[in-house]
Amino acid sequence: MDKSLPEALALLPHGPEFRFIDRLLSLEAGKRAVAEYKVPLDHAFLRGHFPGQPLFPGVLLIEAAAQLAGIVAQSDPTVPPLGNLKLAGVRAVKFIGSARPGQVIRVESALTGRLANVVSATGAAWVEDQPVLRAELTLSGEITRPDSR
Repeated sequence: MDKSLPEALALLPHGPEFRFIDRLLSLEAGKRAVAEYKVPLDHAFLRGHFPGQPLFPGVLLIEAAAQLAGIVAQSDPTVPPLGNLKLAGVRAVKFIGSARPGQVIRVESALTGRLANVVSATGAAWVEDQPVLRAELTLSGEITRPDSR
């Protein structure tokens, strides 16, 4: 693993309030990664999703897998990082379970293809060794060009 988590997250456009990766467990640059996210006990949106039985939203499970896929894509030493890399599409999403406040989500993402500014990946997540998400992801960004001075 070459990059620290702060370095890896700095390559994504998200602010700290919208990051769903706490710990980078492994990173095979440009290929795959495994990370963790601990669902906070006090996140404001959990009070309304759902009152008395809070669940981490499934769309945020997808976002966590996409952020990790972005870290993998941006870590490839053979390809310049893409500017403003964002989630552009999701397919074949399966929510198999859920996460609750205080639980740790293990997220895995692997790149499956890359063409110019488009990156394809798979994403999956587990809670307590139980699968909660499987998805195919598409990310896109801006090709950064060297300064032409």
